[in-house]
Amino acid sequence: MTKFIRFAFCSFIAVVAADLTAAARPNVIVIMADDQGTVDLGCYGSKDLLTPNADALAAKGVQFTQFYSGAPVCSPSRACLLTGRYPVRAGVPTNCASQNGAKGALPATEVTMAEMFKAAGYATAHIGKWHIGYTPETMPNAQGFDHSFGHMGGCIDNYSHFFFWSGPNVHDLHRNGKEVFYDGQYFPQLMLEEATAFMKAHLDQPFFIYYALNTPHYPYQGEPKWLERFKDLPYPRNLYAAFVASQDERLGKLIATLDELHLRENTVLIFQSDNGHSTEERAHFGGGSAGNLRGAKFSMLEGGIRVPAILSMPGRIPENEVRNQVAHASDWMPTLAELCDVPLPDVPLDGRSLMPVVESAAAPSAHPVIHWQVGDGPNAEWAVREGDWKLIGKSRDTSKGGAGVTQERIQMLLVNIAKDPEETTDLSAQHPEIVARLKGLHETYLK
Repeated sequence: MTKFIRFAFCSFIAVVAADLTAAARPNVIVIMADDQGTVDLGCYGSKDLLTPNADALAAKGVQFTQFYSGAPVCSPSRACLLTGRYPVRAGVPTNCASQNGAKGALPATEVTMAEMFKAAGYATAHIGKWHIGYTPETMPNAQGFDHSFGHMGGCIDNYSHFFFWSGPNVHDLHRNGKEVFYDGQYFPQLMLEEATAFMKAHLDQPFFIYYALNTPHYPYQGEPKWLERFKDLPYPRNLYAAFVASQDERLGKLIATLDELHLRENTVLIFQSDNGHSTEERAHFGGGSAGNLRGAKFSMLEGGIRVPAILSMPGRIPENEVRNQVAHASDWMPTLAELCDVPLPDVPLDGRSLMPVVESAAAPSAHPVIHWQVGDGPNAEWAVREGDWKLIGKSRDTSKGGAGVTQERIQMLLVNIAKDPEETTDLSAQHPEIVARLKGLHETYLK
């Protein structure tokens, strides 16, 4: 069944029900931070960062301690969140194009969260980073978003809005597929203003906003007042902390806008980082933190894939609660479908609704087994977790950044996460039968 036929049917069902239920359905804002470390919020134990608004969001909802991204790198992680499918299944095994017209994208045939909500009568908006397609048929307006504002590539300078990675220097700021110019204006502020205008324009119908931050991804560009506030922290933590504070301040303003518009009680808010913190040269070889966990961005170790995640909706979601069950970014799509009473797309999903876990700390995890893979073929990096056992088939330890640092290569590392969350003790020699079982699970997953 084609994507068009599937959603034509879903749209027909949704339109029939829309007159009766659309107005009552909750709004949804999915906030995705970029390269924010596993423990880099006050509610996750950080003592040197200033994140009162994210902490307040957690106090008004549920925060997860074993929440996993779809991948330890940007594009696959985003494809997973937006489709409810593992990145390899969604056709995004690695990072996508950052140059206009280049290949590498979430296939146009994939059904996104935006298409799910649009079929149910929602107004849909992408605001911020995209990085899963830079051709007309793979940019946001072709993937279910009524409105789009932001950059299509992997990152931008927050003032010039030029692609910040490698040459040639290319301006990358678009509204609904057309290049727009706001030279000198701070991108996090532009995002806030765009979201505010969109919400005000759609007070008569439910809305879905994918609010994909460019922060705290490099270049670290915290505002002057925050740079001054954190000047005594060690470098590069001081730069990272200032950028996170700039991000959090606007998160507070976004939520305050919901309050002013009397929408907060009927809005689902999700906060998640796309992967662990970066130790790349462009990120000053660090700044973020995974606490006592090994690994960072690009690594299958916990610090690369375990991320902060919060779900909040006053009156519907329990408040000031913590959940330790294993959860995954693919779970947001079915969770939101249940919360908002909208039909799921008729495609195989890897995600499962988190509502049983949200409603009870005693509920079992929806995932007896979770898979990760970046890349294709024999050089692909991968990992699998079954219960407390985790096998890394191939990856690297990106914990330490710095000029001349050689990253440790990892092959067949077996750990018990419950007993050894730091992943310091390889148990593969003691338990070859578990290694064989987990390898078999991975091979079956690939098939």
